[in-house]
Amino acid sequence: MKTLQKAVRAHRNACFIAGCIITGVLLALILLGAVWTPYDPTAMRGSETLLPPSFTHLFGTDNFGRDIFSRVLKGAGFTALVAGGTVAIGGLFGTLIGALTGYFGGAVDEALMRLNDTITAFPSILLALVCVAVFGSGKYQVLLVLGIVFIPSFARVSRTAFAALRDANFVQSARLMGAGSARILFVHMLPNTLHILLPALTIGFNNAVLAEASMSFLGLCGQPPEASLGALLSEAQGMFVTAPWYALCSGGMIVALIFGVGLIGEGLQDGRGDRNA
Repeated sequence: MKTLQKAVRAHRNACFIAGCIITGVLLALILLGAVWTPYDPTAMRGSETLLPPSFTHLFGTDNFGRDIFSRVLKGAGFTALVAGGTVAIGGLFGTLIGALTGYFGGAVDEALMRLNDTITAFPSILLALVCVAVFGSGKYQVLLVLGIVFIPSFARVSRTAFAALRDANFVQSARLMGAGSARILFVHMLPNTLHILLPALTIGFNNAVLAEASMSFLGLCGQPPEASLGALLSEAQGMFVTAPWYALCSGGMIVALIFGVGLIGEGLQDGRGDRNA
């Protein structure tokens, strides 16, 4: 059993390290793309259309002669911004709601969880599409809409984590010592829920990347000439035979981003169940 536990722990450490390396490289590229790209991502060159990958154009060019590597860098930054903002909004408010309902329980818990169930009864992408249709398409509108749509999932995870600790010995001791609810929640309980909340954030980020890419693919997130990874895939779908590198490079960036963050989440998974086995 100890050998198995060590193997699982080593696997998680390896996943975490690999995820940090992959995500770190992608983050460096995204930050680089925010300040510099080899070519103007929107510049069209009629004499350089549909060029295959080369040292001049690492990812080739599209049907307008635009450098795909430059567009992928910009698109990755766009997608990461929307996904990060989505997780920030959903994670912050969802964790706060879940913490309050999990700790206090009662009628407030029941009312908020029923509202939660009502929202989660609808597919998140469908609900986001309806909201975007009402409030309009655009980077910040989609960021806000997805953030709100993601609140219930974070609230449910957070509520479970805080409810499990509500009657723990260290919480009871803090109450006896006169600690207020805010201090108990955010000083004593929150650090002991991070092993659950952090992996949930990585899953939420990956879901947000897929949601943003789906909406961009449908033309509902950002407007030309802004590039996002989903929009690049949409542009490339008609050229998969003549220029397969376009779809492979833009889609590959989505896969790499999700894979890297997913490995970090795998490495952050709680190992307490293994120790108790």
